[in-house]
Amino acid sequence: MTNEQRSKAGTPLVPGANLDGAATMRAAVQHRYGPPSVIEVSDVGLPLPGQGDVLVRVGAASVHPGDYFVMTGEPYMVRLVYGLRRPRHGIPGMDLAGVVVAVGKDVTALRPGDEVFGWSTAGALAEYACVPADNLVPVPANLSVVDAAAVATSAMTALQALRKIANVRPGQTVLVTGASGGVGSFAVQIAKAFGAEVTGVCSTRNIDLVRSLGADHVIDYTRTDFTRSENRYDVILDNVEAQPLAAVRRALTPTGTLIPNSGRGGRWFGPLGRIVKARVLSGFTRQLLLPFMSVGKRQDLLALAELLTAGQVRSVIDRTYPLDEAADALRYVGAGHTRGKVVITV
Repeated sequence: MTNEQRSKAGTPLVPGANLDGAATMRAAVQHRYGPPSVIEVSDVGLPLPGQGDVLVRVGAASVHPGDYFVMTGEPYMVRLVYGLRRPRHGIPGMDLAGVVVAVGKDVTALRPGDEVFGWSTAGALAEYACVPADNLVPVPANLSVVDAAAVATSAMTALQALRKIANVRPGQTVLVTGASGGVGSFAVQIAKAFGAEVTGVCSTRNIDLVRSLGADHVIDYTRTDFTRSENRYDVILDNVEAQPLAAVRRALTPTGTLIPNSGRGGRWFGPLGRIVKARVLSGFTRQLLLPFMSVGKRQDLLALAELLTAGQVRSVIDRTYPLDEAADALRYVGAGHTRGKVVITV
């Protein structure tokens, strides 16, 4: 199918869109919930952008624990959003970076040829993806496509937790657990950019990495339990459910803020029990216990682009995989020991 044929069929392509004559594309596809073995790479039809969408030729896409949960369908509560019996969208992945090749008729801020990064609701693990235009911003000139693909969900989670929820200010003390992980590695850098004194908690093998991200202090959790030390912190971003809430609260100042950004829970409700408990406890103490759900916002992505351009924040890439090994990438993320981000190149 040619570009002209697509346009006549109702696809809102702009003049000059270059799809190399493609009518199909390679994509990681899943037809049911389950382990990484449910992922297969095959040819599927090219997606068609809606009026407010852009079609992106994907250069790279990152995967994170949320992608793993959606793939497995556990905890079961994720199926309320992504499909009760099977995934509503058969192509997983949210965070991506690439080049715009076509835009919907209502899109004015982007044009074919623009290099962009951001997030979609699904469909990033493919050669092409349709993405709402408001979910994309230009890639900073000092970023590679791999680094840009690693940013959106994890960095926005860290930014929203520290800026909107905790209102981190210069001179405050901030502790980040899971400081070498996807959210944690961004959180250490963002807290430093906000002027905080930052302590990162990680394993022995990641101490040098966390220091390189700007942490003022690093705690090796295999040797030291931060909840039993005499240090107290204004803000704790807990990305690892390694300690009960009561224990983590001991490390807070009397009016400090704890943000639980984790929780294993059961197969049905996952972290919901921990979130509810935190909310209840927060009503009986001067300390603030504020779990939250990150919501993608373009203004936050623009703020991150500024931090990336200024060199105050960088992506930490653990491993890259080709698209044909998408199942292996998800399997590795599901094991829970990534250093920074895992990226799939397309």
